[in-house]
Parts: sequence; structure tokens; C-alpha cells
Amino acid sequence: MTVQELFPTTGAGGGETRARVVVLGGGYAGQLAAQALAARTDAAVTLVNDGDRFVQRVRLHETAAGGAPAAPRFTDLLAGTGVSFVDDRAEALDPGARRVHLRDGGALGYDLLVYALGSHADPTVLPGPVADVSTAAGATRLRERLALGPARVAVVGGGLTGLELATELGEHGHHVTLVDAGTLGADLSARGARHVRRVCARLGVVVREHARAVAADDGGLTLTDGTRVAADVVVGTVGFAVGDLARRAGLAVDGDGRVLVGPDLRSTSHPDVLAVGDAAAATRADGQLLRMACATGLPQAQQAARTVAALLAGTTPEPLRFRYALRCVSLGRRDGLVQFVHADDSPREAVLTGRLAAAVKEAIVVNALRVQRHPWIPTSA
Repeated sequence: MTVQELFPTTGAGGGETRARVVVLGGGYAGQLAAQALAARTDAAVTLVNDGDRFVQRVRLHETAAGGAPAAPRFTDLLAGTGVSFVDDRAEALDPGARRVHLRDGGALGYDLLVYALGSHADPTVLPGPVADVSTAAGATRLRERLALGPARVAVVGGGLTGLELATELGEHGHHVTLVDAGTLGADLSARGARHVRRVCARLGVVVREHARAVAADDGGLTLTDGTRVAADVVVGTVGFAVGDLARRAGLAVDGDGRVLVGPDLRSTSHPDVLAVGDAAAATRADGQLLRMACATGLPQAQQAARTVAALLAGTTPEPLRFRYALRCVSLGRRDGLVQFVHADDSPREAVLTGRLAAAVKEAIVVNALRVQRHPWIPTSA
């Protein structure tokens, strides 16, 4: 499509206005995309988010354990950037008319849309009363429940989210059982997996491997073989889903509902829509699908701004360039694991552990918030 087809409100004639870019979702990818767009282009950028505070999702396990991570207001984050903020929820998209319909009944027109609505815990994975830490509200509810005193907590899912939550709660004196359908640390190096197991043992976290949960109730979990895991609280960290807004609007999506995008992050079916973060089925140059993570969402946000800048300039956008470098895992407040990985995310044997790894993880998390205010800080290796 030509520049004029993508941005019909811009051009050389008098009285024409700036390109209108609407960003849906104020998570790590969406908020950074809005800031980077304002810094790189003269477009009129509007950020839409359901809630007036930026949530540090990678710290929600800290929230659940009783912490209170910073949650700055978007009006403060965006002050002086030129980005307009709308506290509302996108209920429907009309790609033909290039309009976003909002919960309050209003609508926003756009020349270009950045879809960054993220992901949430999939409630269909484990039936029953299951807590989650994929949202600020969920993490806060769990914190309030655990504030009553030491509790028996079953954490379902041995991925990085489950591991961080289990060790955080174990460090705070709760009696934690970590239930993993596979082998704990299967995607880590041998050294990394050994360290994770040592920390779990030290913190009293009981690890149940090759155990698949099929249902939760007020007394705990039932596994596929009928075995019971007693718990006062069950937390699910297996299975993350994206909303169906893109699918309902007719955008091309994959089997998980993530927007299919090309190398420049534009929708394969609607070139006036970009998608970034967890809701985008973005790939590396070799075709590898990028996993849902802050570490992949931030580079995509900066790429989206570069793509828009190129389109406004009438040039061909460069493709996303991304390689994996490491995974950082907090194991409580005083221990951690930095797992170095190859470009394709497969683990190297090299790791950092202990307090040094915890400090590295903290520095990376702090930088993830800092880059929200300073969108030119590099976020990819």
C-alpha cells in the first residue's frame, strides 16, 4: 500500500493533519511503542489502556508475596511526550472504517493501529477455584488471601512464572508445592536445573514432577492418577491466552489467536495494523516464533516505531532483528539464576547463580521500567 493509502490524512496539501496512530494496551510493549512512536515521528499518538497505572507484570509474584512494586500513572509516564492517554477498554475494531469502539461508547479513528493487548492466564486449563498472577488484580487478591498467615499453596506449572512465584512464597514462609507436568528445569542447562532444585529444597518448596493437575477445589488439587495435593490456595501458571478482539475484527490470527505479522510487524491481512508483544505471532528471521515475554515485547515495540517512521517517510521498513541472549529468574529476593542461551533460546551451560544472579535480574527489571520513560535505550542484543 502507498503512504497515502495508509495515512490518508497526511500529505503535502494545506490543512492536512498528522497521521493518527492508536496504540491498544499499556503493558511493556504497548506503552513503550507509544513513547517510541512519539519520539521517532510527528504522528498524533494515543495510548488506550483499561486502567490508569502501568503494571510491572514481571514483578507480580512479588505483589502476591506481600510486596508493593511501583505502579506509575500513565499520565506521569507520558508527561511531556505528546502522547494522549485514554483510560478505557477497546471492545471492538472496525478495520474497514479504521475505528476502535470503546467500552464507554466512544470511538477513536486511526490511520495506523498498534495492537498490544497482551495475554492473561487461561482459565480453561484448570477447572475450579484457581488464583493467578497474570494481572495486578489477581496478584493483589492472592496477596490479601496469603496475608492471613502461612498457607499451603499449590503452584501449578513449573515454568519461569511458576518457579518465581513458588520460591518467592517459600521464602515468605508459606508451605508450597510446585506441580509440574514435565521435568523441572527441562529448558535450562544441567547446572541451571541443579541450582533451581537446590533453592527449592532450601526454601522448603516440594516439587511434584510428571504430575498433571486436572481440577482444583477448596481443598487443593486432583491429579490425573487421582492423587490429591492438599492446599489452601491453588495458583495456576500454566497456559496463557490472548483476547479475541483481533479475531472478531477479521484480522489473520494463528491457532492461539495471536495476530499474524510480517518481518516489520505489520498484520499479514491488514497492513494498517501492527501487533507487538504477547498478542503478536512475531518470528525471528529464521521463522522461530518469539515466546511471550517482556524480553521479546520490548524490542518489538521499538521495531513498531521504526516501521511507522519508515512508512511515513515513504521508505520500506527494515525487518525485526532479534536474538536471545539470556533468561533471568528470581528465586526469592536473595537468590536467582541467569541462564545464558544461544540465539535460538536453547540453553548454554554457562549460568550465574545466587546473590549475583538476583542482582542481575533486579537490574534488568529496573531497566524494563526505565526504558518506558526513555524509549531510545536498546532492548535487544
